Amino acid sequence: MSSKAKLMPNITGITIADSLRLVLGYAENLLKDVTPETFGRFATGVNGNPIDSNHPAFIYGHLSIYGHRILKDLGKPVDDLPPGFEENFAKGCVCRDDIDGTLPDMKTVTAYFFKIWNEALDVVLASDDETFQQPNPLGGGFTERFPTLGSVHNFYACGHNMLHLGQMSAWRRMMGLGAA
Repeated sequence: MSSKAKLMPNITGITIADSLRLVLGYAENLLKDVTPETFGRFATGVNGNPIDSNHPAFIYGHLSIYGHRILKDLGKPVDDLPPGFEENFAKGCVCRDDIDGTLPDMKTVTAYFFKIWNEALDVVLASDDETFQQPNPLGGGFTERFPTLGSVHNFYACGHNMLHLGQMSAWRRMMGLGAA
């Protein structure tokens, strides 16, 4: 172990936080020029038909659930998810074109996304490496791939977020908004 590592009791948290800051900046940039009216809508193709691809409401709502999970896993008391999040954005939910505006609105979803992920950033930075070495409690194949809290939270904060933010980037282009 290097002398620097001995002085830093939270290398894992610092590593996760460095990438999470980049994620949060990118997530904010991707919202440029997105309107509340298009936030929950599928993009349309050249033939005018909706393109069945995740839209911003689903992306930001879905990702919020994982910031919430990090807080719970690291022992931070958190309120329940906002109304409509679990039934519309949880793992296994299908993104649907929100023609009637029944999904949680843009302000609610984005405010919660940034609130919960900034809280997760603070808690990740305050957690020590011993905490991150605890076993991933999910079990099964997910724990085989990500055996510790540190590895699974690194995935949630970085890889999982960027995967879905890549969908957001594609949605922007389909909507004619260009790169962010």
